[in-house]
Amino acid sequence: MKIQVIVNHKKIQMEVAYDEFLVDVLRRYGFNSVKRGCDTGNCGLCTIWIEGKPTLSCSTLAVRVNNKNLTTIEGIGEEAKDFAAFMVAEGAEQCGFCSPGFVMTVLAMKRELKNPTEEDIIHYLTGNLCRCTGYVGQLRAVKTYMGVA
Repeated sequence: MKIQVIVNHKKIQMEVAYDEFLVDVLRRYGFNSVKRGCDTGNCGLCTIWIEGKPTLSCSTLAVRVNNKNLTTIEGIGEEAKDFAAFMVAEGAEQCGFCSPGFVMTVLAMKRELKNPTEEDIIHYLTGNLCRCTGYVGQLRAVKTYMGVA
């Protein structure tokens, strides 16, 4: 079936199967920052924005996004680049495997939450798994980024 979507401000017609997950469609259409990780909706690697809200594309059927606005990290390049530079300056960068989903989640959180508490940040980031850290450095950096003491 054919669906119409706007991906990163560009209107695209996509051919999708009724049972196909969005992560596979996006990768097929060249959005390779959207990664497949756990296939269970638990790791956050496949996070994109649908209508501005962070969503796990591995558990979203592609047919459900017909006529919707999608954003991948390619669509927020400068903002993502600035946040990545901030993380490096804070000494909180890691191997990078989880970075696209993590960045998408943090930037969505910054748009959505005003004056979050540490608990709000931890709750929002739940489900973004990193294989190489205990999150202490990342949490410290995100708190600084969000303006939480």
